[in-house]
Amino acid sequence: MPRSRLSTKKLAQRIDMDYFKRPHPFRRLRSILSICLPLLALIWLGWYALARNNRVYSSGTLSRSHAVLTQECGACHLKESGSFSAKASDRACESCHDGPIHHANQTFQPNCSSCHQEHRGHLRLAATADTSCTQCHADLHSNGPSPHFAHDITRFDGGHPEFAAVRSGSSDPGTIKLNHAIHLRHDLKGPNGSVQLDCEDCHRTAGTKESWKFGSTTPASARADAKDIPPSKQTGRANMVPIAYAKHCSGCHGLQFDPRFQEQVPHDTPAVIHAFLLQKFQQYIPSHPSELRVAAPNRNLPQQPVTTTSRVLTAQEWVTLRVAESEELLWRKTCSQCHSLAFAPNAPLPTIAKSDIASRWFSHAVFDHDAHKFLKCIECHAGATTSQSTADVLLPGIRTCEKCHHSGAESAESRCFECHTYHDWGKEKPVKGSFTLRASAVATGNAPSQ
Repeated sequence: MPRSRLSTKKLAQRIDMDYFKRPHPFRRLRSILSICLPLLALIWLGWYALARNNRVYSSGTLSRSHAVLTQECGACHLKESGSFSAKASDRACESCHDGPIHHANQTFQPNCSSCHQEHRGHLRLAATADTSCTQCHADLHSNGPSPHFAHDITRFDGGHPEFAAVRSGSSDPGTIKLNHAIHLRHDLKGPNGSVQLDCEDCHRTAGTKESWKFGSTTPASARADAKDIPPSKQTGRANMVPIAYAKHCSGCHGLQFDPRFQEQVPHDTPAVIHAFLLQKFQQYIPSHPSELRVAAPNRNLPQQPVTTTSRVLTAQEWVTLRVAESEELLWRKTCSQCHSLAFAPNAPLPTIAKSDIASRWFSHAVFDHDAHKFLKCIECHAGATTSQSTADVLLPGIRTCEKCHHSGAESAESRCFECHTYHDWGKEKPVKGSFTLRASAVATGNAPSQ
């Protein structure tokens, strides 16, 4: 028998329209949760508010340097008038840090938090993204004259110009006559026989505590000028100690001036050396009066054997003669081996060209020798073994750096911050602190109990 088909109206009448009015365990649980959970959340937030603990509102872990401010959100997030939210303000950053302007002709100055982003965990705040730099340097403009820097830098490997110090036409400004190839010979004559010099016998960072092998026994202590190096990179082991005669050269290159004396002249200006010689010979001759009689050759008869006659000099004449002989040896031979001397007409003493040895080659970048100490020196300074001219620039080019510093997970850091800094630390100003020890202790939960 065929089954009759119900109409839509009949089917609709079978649906219980009051089902939601009857009690049900799941509906009862939903009602309880909808009331209790918001209430518990309010109690939880109220508990943190009463305890003055703002950590619950934090969007992430602070960096290690700002960990002391984890519960002190108001130290950085300043409430602005007319604003509901409290954003990290430059004024808050500058209350603890001085961030000097990048360049006097920059077109704009970004906010501190746009480059140094917090709440990302224990990361270095100085490890900024390349976009922070390329937002200007990909198409560089300035408020003043056209900048002499490259104006289209996008990244280090492939988008960075060659280092200015090693570009074509560049030369070492130093005037000291140094032949690296000779100093690296295997049969080099040293103070106690043949020696084999190593790069570290002359080039060391300031953090090295070993004494110099061929110079002063005083360990390296001088630091290169750090006025424009960021505080985070002033390790004392980043830059090489400037070359100095006493530390690096005196063991092999003596300054003897007369066989009568074991003492050497000071490594100083010609005026100081002249005064030293006068004093030494003036002190010497009173106790050696016999030396005032000097032999003078007689050359009146060219065809006859040379005969000698003697004459007696005054003490002043003798001193003047010996000083002149010593200075002739020093100016023409000893000093001129390394220095460039100029002899002006009628001038009693020569002038010596300023050494002008560069302590930092990359004036707009920071290089850390200590971080590269696992490499052999000649891996980067390969030209040192064959260089014979002072004018040779023995720095590595950018292609050498790109062998390690390039994009990819298995490479060394190649972002802009690794070598460059934004702030001009040469214009850094002292900061007057605004926090107290008790406030800092409360922030870390280490305040003493009353």
